[in-house]
Amino acid sequence: MKFSTLYSQNDRVYSFEFFPPKDPDHLSRTLGLVERMSHLKPDYMTVTYGAGGSTRGLTQEITHYIVQELQVPSVAHLTCVGLSRAEIDEVLDDFAGAGITNILALRGDPPKGQGVFVPHPDGFSCARDLAAHIQQRGDFSIAVSGYPEGHPEACSSEEELEYLRQKVEAGGEVILTQLFFDSDVFLRFVEKARAAGIHAPIVPGILPISNLAQLDRIASLCGASIPSELRAKLEHYGDDKESLRAYGTEFALNQCRTLLSNGAPGIHFYTLNKSRQVEEILSVL
Repeated sequence: MKFSTLYSQNDRVYSFEFFPPKDPDHLSRTLGLVERMSHLKPDYMTVTYGAGGSTRGLTQEITHYIVQELQVPSVAHLTCVGLSRAEIDEVLDDFAGAGITNILALRGDPPKGQGVFVPHPDGFSCARDLAAHIQQRGDFSIAVSGYPEGHPEACSSEEELEYLRQKVEAGGEVILTQLFFDSDVFLRFVEKARAAGIHAPIVPGILPISNLAQLDRIASLCGASIPSELRAKLEHYGDDKESLRAYGTEFALNQCRTLLSNGAPGIHFYTLNKSRQVEEILSVL
């Protein structure tokens, strides 16, 4: 599977993101979830990569399982954090040997407690350079990330878009965006990207809301804003977890409908390793 081919030949591409368990003993549970969600027939599944390679082995095991056992295209995340070029090449060789040739190239967040990103002395300092290296290494298809509300470290939207253009030029075939909760933010982002000469497919990342405290934590990490009307609605449900979850599902479904009707090439679901809400959304989308 090549990203460029997938998005040019299909009107709607659906993909799921998973993360490896912190405890290797819980791997079988994660594989069971992935197997269950494969029945929704996603076009591909992605698996995150822990800071500094903390989940490297589990990331590889899950991506291998998706490709070899489930026969679903798999995309492995790869970051610059804590890795030398030689170690990155080793990871890429492992992926290629297992038939995984789709990579989401990311700079990555600094390890907990580090505060600021410090590149490995023999590694890469940014996703653009990582993408360029992956492209030169072999027959890989590369995705890069986009930030509709701006990367927390970006000085300006113009700087952000120029860097995104450089990531695409370095080899990025598709842009998977960070989560957001205002569809107009995404649509304006796409419009500005096109005006800046960025023509790769831009895929919205959608997170179905199921927990307000968790939402606040995730939003603060990625710089996503929560509209006041949405927050008020979520706070209204208080401890009524089931009603909040149902509303979060409905909200995400409406986001998907709005985005697809306005030309989005598909939806990338941040599953948080949960299946129910995505299943409900895709059953009526």
